[in-house]
Amino acid sequence: MTRSAASLLVLLLLGTTPAHADLLSQRHLVELGLFGGVLLPNPEHALLDERALLQRPYAEVAPDLGLRLAYLPMPYLGIELEAALMPTTVEGGGSALLLAVRTHLLLQGPWRVAPFVLGGFGVQGVKSGPEAQGNDADVQPHFGAGLKLYATRFLAVRVEFRDTIGTRIGGGTTHHYEVLGGLSWVFNWREKPVDSDGDGLVDPEDRCPREPGPRPTGCPPRDRDRDGFSDDVDRCPTLAGVAPDGCPPKDSDGDGIIDKNDKCVNEPGEAPDGCPPRDSDGDGILDKHDRCPKEPETKNGYQDEDGCPDEVPAAIKQFTGAIKGITFEVNRAVIKASSHATLDKAVEVLKEYPELRLAIRGHTDSTGKREKNLLLSQQRAEAVRAYLVEQGVAAARLESEGLGPDEPVASNKTARGRAENRRIEFKILVK
Repeated sequence: MTRSAASLLVLLLLGTTPAHADLLSQRHLVELGLFGGVLLPNPEHALLDERALLQRPYAEVAPDLGLRLAYLPMPYLGIELEAALMPTTVEGGGSALLLAVRTHLLLQGPWRVAPFVLGGFGVQGVKSGPEAQGNDADVQPHFGAGLKLYATRFLAVRVEFRDTIGTRIGGGTTHHYEVLGGLSWVFNWREKPVDSDGDGLVDPEDRCPREPGPRPTGCPPRDRDRDGFSDDVDRCPTLAGVAPDGCPPKDSDGDGIIDKNDKCVNEPGEAPDGCPPRDSDGDGILDKHDRCPKEPETKNGYQDEDGCPDEVPAAIKQFTGAIKGITFEVNRAVIKASSHATLDKAVEVLKEYPELRLAIRGHTDSTGKREKNLLLSQQRAEAVRAYLVEQGVAAARLESEGLGPDEPVASNKTARGRAENRRIEFKILVK
C-alpha cells in the first residue's frame, strides 16, 4: 500500500469518526451491507421435499453469505431486509443450496459502539436434486443479538448471533444457528451544525468558532493591546492607552514622562519634572549635585566634586612641586633616614585630606647615560610611594613616574644646578 493510500485510509477510518452527539441527531439512515459467517443446521430439520426418498441431515457447518439493506428512521430503531445463500451437502452424498429471505425489526443503542437485538420472519428453503432433499420452503421466525461499531460516518462493522426457528421432522421445532460478521456502508448521514463556542452561530457561519462573540461574525470584540478598549473603538489598537481614545498618553520628547507631567515637553529629561539635568555654571557637575550651582568648581585636585570654587590649603601647597628634604644614597634608590621627617609630615597631610591624589615624580641630573637616569628616577619615585603606603596612605591615591634628566630646573653645568635637578616632586592629580 502506498503512503498516500494509507493516509487516505487513516482519514477515512479516524478523521471522520462520529461522535456520540452526532449519532443521536441522525434520522433516516440507510445502510447497505455484506455479511458472511457460518450456519449450523439442525440435523432433525424438516427442510425437504415431501417426495424426497429419505430425510437426511445437512452438513454440520455450512458457509453463510448474503446482502442486507436497512432503514433507520431513528438512531435506535430500524427495519432490515436480508437475502442469504448457504451452500452445503447432505449426509450420504449430494449437494444442496439453502436459501433465506427475511425481514426484521432492529433495536440498537444510539452510540458509536451500539449493541442491538432483532426479531422477525423470513422464508428459508432448500434447492437440491431428488436424490438429496428436493426443493422446499418454509416460513420461519428468527431473532438475534450482536454489536455494531460505527467506525466512520460512512462505514459500520457488525457481528451477531442468530437463531432461526424451524419445524422438526415428525413434529415440533428446531433451531438453526448462525454466527455472522459484516460491513455496512452508511448513507444519508447528516452533519449536525455545531456551535462549539455556544454563541448562537453555528461553526460554518462563525469566523471565531472557538470564541463566543456577537453577530454577524461571531468573534468577540478584540482588545489586542489589553488596555480595556476594544479594537473597534480604540484609536491605537496595538498600543495600550487610556481614556478617552485608548491611545497612550503623549510623550513628545520620548523621555518616558508624559506631557501633562513634563515641564520640558520638548527636551528629553528625567524624573520628577521631565527636564534635562542642568549644569548652570558649566563646571561639569549637575546642579542637583552642585553645592554652588552658579559658581564653577576650581579644578585643582582639592574638593573637586562639591562644585564650589576653592583654593588649595597651605598645608597641601607645601607638598606640591619639588619637595626639599628627600634625599637618596648616591646612584641608588635608597631613601636616607634624614628624609623620614619630611615624608612623615606628608603622610599626615595626606591622611588629613583623604580626597587628595598625588603623582610622585622622580628627576635626575644629566650626568651619565640617559637610560640609566630614567630607570634610577623611576625607582626613586617608587621608593617614595612605597614609604607612604607603608605609613598608611592608600596605594590607589598614589602614582609614580620617572622622568630622568628630561625636565631640568637648573643648569647641569654647575654642581649647584645638578643638585637642584636631582629632586622628588609631588603633583596633585586632578580628576
